[in-house]
Amino acid sequence: MDDIGLALTTDMKIVLGLVFLTMVLFVFQRVRADLVALVVLVMLGLTGLVQPEDVFNGFSSNAVISVIATMILGMGLDRTGALNRLAAWLLRRAHGMEQRLLLLTSAVAGVNSSVMQNPSVMALYMPVVSRLSSRTGIPLSRMLLPVAIAIVMGGTLTMVGNSPLILLNDLLVAANANLPSGAATLEPLNMFAPLPIGLALLFAGLAYFHFRGNRQLRGDGGGDGDSNVTPARTESYFARTYGIDGDVHELIVTADSPLVGMTFGEAEAIHNAPLLLALQTGNDARLAPPADARIWVGSVLGAMGPRQQVLDFSQNQFLRMNSRLRNFADLFNPSRAGISEAVVPPTSKFIGKTAAQLQLRKQHGVSLLAVNRDKTVIREDVRDVALRAGDMLVLHSIWTDLTLAASKRDIVVVTDYPKGEQRPHKFKIAMTIFAVTMLIALSGRVPTSVALMTGVAGMLVFGVLKMDEAYGAISWKTVFLMACLIPLGWAMDSSGAAAWVAGHTVERLPTGLPIWLIEFAVALLTAAFSMVISHVGATIVVVPLAINLALAAGGNPTAFALIVALSASNNFVTQSNPVMSMIAGPGGYRPRELWKIGIPLSLVYTAIVVLMVNLLF
Repeated sequence: MDDIGLALTTDMKIVLGLVFLTMVLFVFQRVRADLVALVVLVMLGLTGLVQPEDVFNGFSSNAVISVIATMILGMGLDRTGALNRLAAWLLRRAHGMEQRLLLLTSAVAGVNSSVMQNPSVMALYMPVVSRLSSRTGIPLSRMLLPVAIAIVMGGTLTMVGNSPLILLNDLLVAANANLPSGAATLEPLNMFAPLPIGLALLFAGLAYFHFRGNRQLRGDGGGDGDSNVTPARTESYFARTYGIDGDVHELIVTADSPLVGMTFGEAEAIHNAPLLLALQTGNDARLAPPADARIWVGSVLGAMGPRQQVLDFSQNQFLRMNSRLRNFADLFNPSRAGISEAVVPPTSKFIGKTAAQLQLRKQHGVSLLAVNRDKTVIREDVRDVALRAGDMLVLHSIWTDLTLAASKRDIVVVTDYPKGEQRPHKFKIAMTIFAVTMLIALSGRVPTSVALMTGVAGMLVFGVLKMDEAYGAISWKTVFLMACLIPLGWAMDSSGAAAWVAGHTVERLPTGLPIWLIEFAVALLTAAFSMVISHVGATIVVVPLAINLALAAGGNPTAFALIVALSASNNFVTQSNPVMSMIAGPGGYRPRELWKIGIPLSLVYTAIVVLMVNLLF
């Protein structure tokens, strides 16, 4: 291949420098990932590595449009109560058998992830799994990890199941512009091209946990996780895990109380104060009142804690304690309000901000009671704790307010709480639209992005979703990250950097090295990259490299590219995989446990991918 003898040009050096910079910034996480992507995009435009008219074409790419569409379609199915029906069906079919329930739940979640984004499926299944756990008594740690891994593996069933596969066809088409003369044109793959590979991966994941993985969870870290971070279902759980115990009491503010004129935030900061959850001033009774709400003579505070603690606080602050709830009986009705747990996902706008800065009570109507971070429970000055991805938040709120807060996708509620199915009467319409969408995509007559957007339009026209809900379903951070990094892949290819790296790599390989061994190495390299720069970044950077490596080594470029796209999701051990970051807190999984289970699974995953791709291509 002629490219082997190419000299390292200035353009190549700049592109490789940008790739290195991206990796370093992603590893240390000092700068938000989407901001890093934007800086890289701007640098590509300023240096002329990507033509000015093409710099922002990533935002209109088929890949980005397909990702947006799958997010909206997933929201449409959720709003019709499809998953609540699914939980009931799973319980009926399991007939009380734990192994059957785990197998069914994981299998169905894996199949669902074939047509929805993996993080979205995980967010939808967390309350489903919590409900199943609460009804059967199976510890959550024994259910979450098998379901999460089935979701990751199920995402390989179709070309729209995860972001790397959605990106692949665009990268294949873009690579055609820089292929050497005489090389065959790379054709986009049809929607179900990876189906046999995905089925093999999903079957392997299910078999692993059925015969081996659950015993590891049962005997190791999972046992500890069960006792510490199982989602909330009973008062004793919160007392044991967070020290949140006791009944709710009403405290009436007298004229002699030092609380008169104080703000609610100042009152709850008093040493040894119980949890203050509600405030009534005049006829206005509010759960989770804002911190700046004033307390006056005659105001009523809703306080939760052990009776002696509340009594001591009442005496010290000259408050009169009611023996029973008179003003807040309706507000604290368990069917209307209560305590819940929620995870902060990697895409949340809450990351890096405190509850005080977010004004959780004023803006969302929820009170933050505690933060569970790496098995450390933080309760002191909890409103001043900067939140991180994977934090478990303990919240108190009205259920409808919690639903609204969760709809913005900044938190994922893992507690099974009372909530009505918003549009159950649209269930049949939604399922029909979804089925027609899949048939259109399967036909291959129109691009997948157009087929998926047809389904989105159908759900909006027939009232399954409202337009504002569709906007809210989109994770703009994910979309922005992908759209900004796509031109980096173009630059890797067009500058010759990918060909240069591939050529010099082949030069240093032993003569006669089997193609499958090179593919295996590419798969492992991609998996390692995905732990550092996310699965999207790994796909964008490594696909051009893999295509050129295949051309230099005499392999099939499409097969090499598909191995990269599949291997980009092969990360079961670190929280750079958004699915794993979402379950680490609720499941109480220790890093050692994830490595113990994840490494063998990753090796099995790589072996299956390489074997199946060679059989198919």
